Amino acid sequence: MNRRTWDSDWPAPAKLNLFLHVVGRRVDGYHLLQTVFRFIDRADTLHFAPRTDDDIVLATPIPGVPADSDLTVRAARLLQQATGCRQGATIHLAKQLPMGGGLGGGSSDAATVLLALNHLWQTGLTRPQLEQLGLTLGADVPVFVHGRSTFAEGIGEAFTDIELPTESYLVLHPDVHVPTAAIFGAPELKRDTPAILPGDWRHGDGHNDLETVACAKFPAVAAALAWLKTKAPHAMMTGSGACVFAGFPRRSEAEAALAALPAGLRGWVADGLPAHPLAEIE
Repeated sequence: MNRRTWDSDWPAPAKLNLFLHVVGRRVDGYHLLQTVFRFIDRADTLHFAPRTDDDIVLATPIPGVPADSDLTVRAARLLQQATGCRQGATIHLAKQLPMGGGLGGGSSDAATVLLALNHLWQTGLTRPQLEQLGLTLGADVPVFVHGRSTFAEGIGEAFTDIELPTESYLVLHPDVHVPTAAIFGAPELKRDTPAILPGDWRHGDGHNDLETVACAKFPAVAAALAWLKTKAPHAMMTGSGACVFAGFPRRSEAEAALAALPAGLRGWVADGLPAHPLAEIE
C-alpha cells in the first residue's frame, strides 16, 4: 500500500547479513565492507501523531537512552532541518527487536521515521535523498531506506540489488548485548578479506569476519552459534552480533530446529521478505 496515514502502523523490520566481509579500512577509521542485506518479517512498529507545534516527542523512551540521543528523535529532527519543515510529531515505538543484536533495530527505526514523516509531512524528498540523510545517522540506516535485498559495499551505502530465494530463518538471541564498537575496534579483527564483484556472489557464499572476534569476547554468542551449527552447519552471526541465524528452504525445517532449542537459549523463526514493507512508499 503506497498511501498511509497518521493512523497507520509503520513497520521497522530486522535485517540479516547473509555474509559480511571486512575488505579494508579508510583513513578516517571507517571499515570498508561487503555484505548482503536481507529483511525478515520480525519488526519494531512505529505510530505517529501530528502536533500543533514543531516539537518532536518520543512518547515511549527507551530506559537509559536520553531523548536527544534516540535515533528516532534525531531522524525526525534531521528531516525537519533538511526540509525546513515546521510540523511536529509524537512518536510511539513498540520495540520487538533487541538492542545490540546485530539486527539493525535502531537503524531500522530511524529509517522508518524518515520514510514515514517524509510521507506524512509531504516534505517531498526522494528515496536517494533520504538515504543520504540516513547515512549521517549511521551506516546501516541507508539500506533500510533503500528497501531492497541488496549487495552493499563501501561503509554499507553503495547498493547492487539482487534477488534472493525464499527462505525461513531460525534466529537465536544470546542473552548478551554486543557493542558494535568493541568488535570493529578489536586489533585482532581481520580487515583484508579479498573483495568480490557483486555479480560473482552466490547465495551461500561468504562468512562473517566479525564472528570470530565476537565469539571470543562473548562466550554466549559462541555457545549459541555452536548449537545452531549442529542443526545447520552454514549458520553464522549477523552484523556484529549478538544474534546468530540459519536459513532453511522450508519454514517447517526452521520450526523443527526451534522446537529442539535447549533451555537457556532464546529464538524465533522469521520468513525472509522480498523487500522492505515500505519499499514503495513515497
